[in-house]
This record gives sequence, C-alpha cells and structure tokens, in this order.
Amino acid sequence: MDRLAGKAAFITGTASGQGRAAALLFAAEGAHVVGCDVNVDGAAETVALVRAAGGRIDSFAPVDLGDPNTAAQWIADGVAVTGRIDILYNNASVPWVGPFSEMTWENWRFTIRNELDLIFTVTSAAWPHLVEAGGAAIVNTASVSAQRGVTIVEQAAHGAAKGGVVAITRHLAASGARHRIRANSVSPGPTRTPQIDEFLRDPDHPMSLQAREHPLGRIGEPEDVARVALFLASDDAAFVNGVDIVVDGGQSVIV
Repeated sequence: MDRLAGKAAFITGTASGQGRAAALLFAAEGAHVVGCDVNVDGAAETVALVRAAGGRIDSFAPVDLGDPNTAAQWIADGVAVTGRIDILYNNASVPWVGPFSEMTWENWRFTIRNELDLIFTVTSAAWPHLVEAGGAAIVNTASVSAQRGVTIVEQAAHGAAKGGVVAITRHLAASGARHRIRANSVSPGPTRTPQIDEFLRDPDHPMSLQAREHPLGRIGEPEDVARVALFLASDDAAFVNGVDIVVDGGQSVIV
C-alpha cells in the first residue's frame, strides 16, 4: 500500500475497463487520481467507487482527448485541483476494427485520432508539468496488435495506431530522461471489457474459444493490466525506461 502516496496521477479513459481498474488501484495506493472520459455516466460511477473505497479522485466528463484544445483544458483543470502531475497514464482509446477491404479513410482516421493522436494531445499539454515534477512517469497503453497480425478480427488500423504508441513511448523516454521523466508502455492481449464481455457470454463466439484455449485458461482482466501500469508508474520501476511490457498471459509466445 501507499506506493503512490502523495502523487498526482492523471488517467485517461476512467469510465470502465482498464481505466476504472487503474483509478481504483492507484487511489488505493495513495495517489490523488484525476480522470476523464467521454462517457459521463461511467466516469461518475468510477468516482463513486473510488470514493466509497476511501480513495481520492476528481474527474471530468465528457472530455474528447482527440481535440487538442479539450485535452489541454483537461490537463489545466486537473492541475488546478492537484497543483502537479507526477504520473500520466494514457489509457483511453477507441478503435475501428474490421476487414481491411472494408476500411474507409474515415475508419482509418477515426482510429488514428482516437488511439494515437490523443497520446500527443495529452502528453504535450502535460509535458511542462511533468518536467516541473522533477521525477515523473508516463505509462501508455499499446497492444499486442502492434506486433501481431490478425487474431480474431482484422484490425490493421488498430495495430498501426498501437505500433505508433510503442514508438512514441520510446522517443518520449529519450526526450524525457534529462528531465527525469520515464516513459513506458503496456501491451495488453485480449482483456475483459464491457465490449468484450458480451462476446464471452456466447460459448460459440471466437472470443470464448480463444479464452478456453488460452495457456492460462482465461483472458486478461482489467486488474491484470492495471497492476503492471502501477509498477511502471511507481518508484519500484525507477530504473525502467523506454520498455513495452506485454500483458497477455503468455499467449503471444505460445499460440
């Protein structure tokens, strides 16, 4: 406990899934969490859960991080509350997935905007505060799709965007080192989210089959990813910089 005591942790996409799990975990470890999401109701539910557990959180919604002005305003509003940023967890993303032959320019731009562009919009706005912190951590959410081809559905735009996330993380690590800013990424495999949960309830869906055939007998839970993000955000990872950690239970090296 208290691995993040006294730190301000800004987490994007806190309305559900990995973002909610991280908000709960980071707050339980002593951080003052600042969250945001486009989902107003989900964001409010996360606030209620964190506070009921005794954690500290402030949240803003709706926030469209693909808009640089809106992203900058979220950072400014959050800093007005906390006075600093020690941890930036770029978790939020929304992809379009489907056959490459059916992908339109609009699908492509939607995915790049909502999975890669928002890493830039948020991080650029937060950068001066991260520099001022004198020892900050950035955690970006990538994906195993950045390194693998088709799994259950085709997802070229998603894979390309997340490949960009892995790349920019390494460059942020290089740029931030002189300011004692560490930057790392997590690459989840299939993880239970509200969107995936409905597929898992159907025993004949390919996602259910993949879960049954997983080396560990299950797909990931949001908490699995949040715990790795916590490590990277904490002082336990003080000498870890510029790495991508795959969180898929070993599926990508076995299957």
